[in-house]
Parts: sequence; C-alpha cells; structure tokens
Amino acid sequence: MKIAIFGRLTDNTDFGALRTFFEFLRSESVEYCIHENYVREIEAANPEAMKWMLPYSFCDKDGLLHCDFAYSFGGDGTLLNTVRFINDRETPLIGVNFGRLGFLTSITQAELIRSTKEIMLGAYKVDSRVAMNVESNPEGLYGSNGFGLNDLTIHKSKTNEMITVHTYVNGEFLNSYWGDGLIIATPTGSTAYSLSCGGPVIHPRANVFVITPIAPHSLTVRPVIIPDEFVISLEIESRAGEAMVALDTRTELVKANTEIAIRKAAFQVNLIRLQSVNYLNTLRQKLMWGKDSRN
Repeated sequence: MKIAIFGRLTDNTDFGALRTFFEFLRSESVEYCIHENYVREIEAANPEAMKWMLPYSFCDKDGLLHCDFAYSFGGDGTLLNTVRFINDRETPLIGVNFGRLGFLTSITQAELIRSTKEIMLGAYKVDSRVAMNVESNPEGLYGSNGFGLNDLTIHKSKTNEMITVHTYVNGEFLNSYWGDGLIIATPTGSTAYSLSCGGPVIHPRANVFVITPIAPHSLTVRPVIIPDEFVISLEIESRAGEAMVALDTRTELVKANTEIAIRKAAFQVNLIRLQSVNYLNTLRQKLMWGKDSRN
C-alpha cells in the first residue's frame, strides 16, 4: 500500500498527531510520498519534524499514478486544492480536518490512525462526486485545469455596483441575473457558498447543478436546479468593465463580455467514506440542525 499526502498547516495542526501517524505508517510498512509544498511548510514551522517524517519522496503527477490513496491534511480548501492536483486520475481521497468546520474533511486528527487501519482493512466506501468543467471565451481562464468540485462563482469586482449575468441552459435563454453575482454549484458545493445565498442542500448522489443568484435585484429570482448533463452558458456584463470569477479556491479577474460554459466533467472525484461516516449525520452535525442553546 502506498499513499500520497497533501496538506497545509493551520492553527489547529497537531504535530504530535502527525508524528504518531508517520511512525504508524513506518511500523505498518506503508509507503508514502508528500507534496513538496507541505514538506516545506512543516520544515519552516518545526525543523525537528524532518527527522520523524523520513523516509519519504516528493509527490509528483507521475508518482501519484502508483499511489492507492491520497490524504489531504487541512480544511475543505486544502482538499479542493488536492482534488485539482489529482485531476482525472480518480485516486480515492480522504480529507483529515486540521481546520475549522471541515464539511468535506470527514475525519479528525485524533481519528487518523484508526481511520487508516479501517482503510487498510477495506472497511470503507468510495463516494463518486460529479465535477464541473469550465471553458471560456476568450480562452485560457483556467488553462488546462479548468475543473472544480464545488462551484463556479461570478461576482462584481466593485462594491458599489451590480453586474448582469446572462444565463442560457442548452442554448436556451434562462434569465439575466442582475445583482452581486451568480453561483453554479455541484451537489458537493451545495453546502458551501450557494447555501449561504439561499440555495438548497443537494444530496451528493443527485445528478444536478444548481444556479444560485447572489443578492439579486429582483426579489422573485430564486435558485434553479437543472440536470447536470445540460450545458450552462454565461455572458458577463459590467459597467466597471470587469468581474471576478472563482472556481473553487482560484479567483481570476476577467473583462466584461467574457463568455463561460459549464458542463459536467468527463471524470469524477472519488472521496473515501468510512463506514462510521454518514452524509445525513454529517449534515445534522456540521450545520447544527436541531441544536438548541437552551439545552
């Protein structure tokens, strides 16, 4: 068994838990490679860690082909960056919450070794999540890596004006959204920015996208759910001559009149789900449904 480790240091990073984890991997003869940026972060924060992290190799795109699993240490943003590195290899990925809320990072630092033992025993399932592919005119908005797991957001670049996003579904006109912006989210991304803007919670196995307006000028405008085999086309209009476009964790400033097309990616993102983890339980716990401060 060989694993790839990606990560980012946070205020909650427990170096004791990391050391115990690497010692465990060596005791079980588990090979591992670590992303170079993460190694450099750890080295700068805790030089002694370089001793107990050995032996390791640096993860690169070719080396990832020989890994059975990928680990992401950090928050949900770190996991989204890891997904982008994995790209279309579909390597099963598990997120370890070294951050705050941790909706996608399903296990804690304290559960790291126990969870790894379950993975080694095959006591897990793989949740295949739909990803979106983004193309633009002019070309090159996100290069050859224009896909995301969560959402694409178009937002005004100035705080004192609205933008208009003309939206088409399979070539048919849907609406011109006039407001602060627009979100196109996958089911995985439905519990992120879209949710805070009034979008619905969508089960990860639903084959849909949701179009959620951000502070629309018209109060009758509401989120729309469409099948994910449809293509969503967007045209940006802005008096400022520009707008911000964010794909998961990457933000770019684009010129007005930029055209964007969103369609389902040709591959899926495989997230490891341990048998003790349940999506509906996660919803209740992370969103604190049913919690009463009086109790």
